[in-house]
Amino acid sequence: MAEMLTQLGSVIGGLVVAYTMFQNYFPREISRPIKYYFKKLINFFYPYIHITFPEFQADGFQRSLAYAAIKRYLNAHSTTQAKHLQATVARDTEAVVLTMASNSSEEVTDDFNGIKLWWASRETPPSSQTISWGPREADKRFFTLTFHRKHRQLICDHYLKHVLEQGKAITIKERRRKLFTNSKGNEGDYYGRRRLWSEVVFDHPATFQTLAMDPVKKQDIIHDLINFSESKDYYKSVGKAWKRGYLLYGPPGTGKSTMIAAMANLLEYDVYDLELTAVKDNTELRKLLIDTSGKSIIVIEDIDCSLELTGQREKNNKDGEEDKKKDEEKDPVKEKLKKMEEKKTSEVTLSGLLNFIDGLWSACGGERIIVFTTNYVEKLDPALIRRGRMDQHIELSYCGFEAFKVLAKNYLNFEEHDLFERIRRLLEETKMTPADVAENLMPKLRGEDKERCLMRLVKAIEEAKVKAEEEEKLKTEKLEEEKKKKAAEEAEEEKKKKEGKMKENGDAEKANDSTNGLVKENGVAENCA
Repeated sequence: MAEMLTQLGSVIGGLVVAYTMFQNYFPREISRPIKYYFKKLINFFYPYIHITFPEFQADGFQRSLAYAAIKRYLNAHSTTQAKHLQATVARDTEAVVLTMASNSSEEVTDDFNGIKLWWASRETPPSSQTISWGPREADKRFFTLTFHRKHRQLICDHYLKHVLEQGKAITIKERRRKLFTNSKGNEGDYYGRRRLWSEVVFDHPATFQTLAMDPVKKQDIIHDLINFSESKDYYKSVGKAWKRGYLLYGPPGTGKSTMIAAMANLLEYDVYDLELTAVKDNTELRKLLIDTSGKSIIVIEDIDCSLELTGQREKNNKDGEEDKKKDEEKDPVKEKLKKMEEKKTSEVTLSGLLNFIDGLWSACGGERIIVFTTNYVEKLDPALIRRGRMDQHIELSYCGFEAFKVLAKNYLNFEEHDLFERIRRLLEETKMTPADVAENLMPKLRGEDKERCLMRLVKAIEEAKVKAEEEEKLKTEKLEEEKKKKAAEEAEEEKKKKEGKMKENGDAEKANDSTNGLVKENGVAENCA
């Protein structure tokens, strides 16, 4: 054994000496073509193919999605095979990702349809010893895939697609979902690039199990959401963009925002809260849409208050001319200031919003849900909420008994109680939002008696009932007073009309009398003559 090692050392030493002599005594003009043709000769007989996947794309700033997906895919294989591991926590997840340490001379094997493949993690140091201000100057990491050249077609067409899909699926499963809001025009990131969305971790606890609404209606919504998330091929077959619209409407405090959180938690989607008043124009609105990811819910809350989007097509030329005349009569200085203020406001139009929801740009990305909320659905333009744009119209109304039972279980862990029947009758007679019911059920002190919470709710509903009856009584009295006032005004008007007619009749009689007298005088004069 010692003899073999000695001979091997001698051979290696001889090769090193030969290579050094080759480098020293052969000029570059001769050594370069010799190396080139020697590599070509080696490659001709070399049976393996190498594919490199760099960490960053060509611009040096954006991380390669393929690299990230491969890293997640190799996570399971690395932990069972590699001896030198590198642990990282991805920015969008709490899961620890274990991969091969870079330049550890280790390889991880994979098997695909009986074909053996080798993955390795490599790293090249920066070319210059300068301070790094971004990923362009940092160490360049990359994965290399090695396989036999006879399997080129299968690996390129099927295996790589399999790896990327599996890596993306693992990423989605482990990721922490985000809540986004559109940024102001002057906001940017560390490198000075414009950021269209700002983000925080989405950690809302609402679920459909805790949502206070009718169970049958709730189950219909759950089935509709799950069916949408599993219908990619169906939407493609019918030639329709993979998106769905939900219009949530009802009085304040009926759970519209909670419904959105429950939808996001059910489907594990990100939420994009779009503030229309912060959008400069229709072009920026399209950019925001393009910058959203799939598996997301785009929300515009209180859309009737966001912008003046209702009744824009109902103004006629006459109204426009009258407005123009009024503007000309106003103070020119005030008009100039008003125009300057108008320039600062959003220029998003109804047409731009319609194209955002249902135009060509709406197909970008896929698997999106668009949600509008409003307290006054009758104010919205019919084109904005028609089927195809807002596919589901969901009314969230006042708290019913079934919704109350959900809240009682959530807050007090009561499924049955003697007071439930009384509360049922009161809720049928009184309008109270789920938010008000929940506030009264919530214990105000640590260890507060649960029955006391129920009694507080009963008292609150009874007070609301009395208040509603008083308001209804005042409203009725006001209507009666208005009717009496109107009747008195009509009687007064009628009286004035009668007096006017009598006066007209009296004047007519006087005129007739004067005419008859004049005729009589003329007749007497004629007789005398």
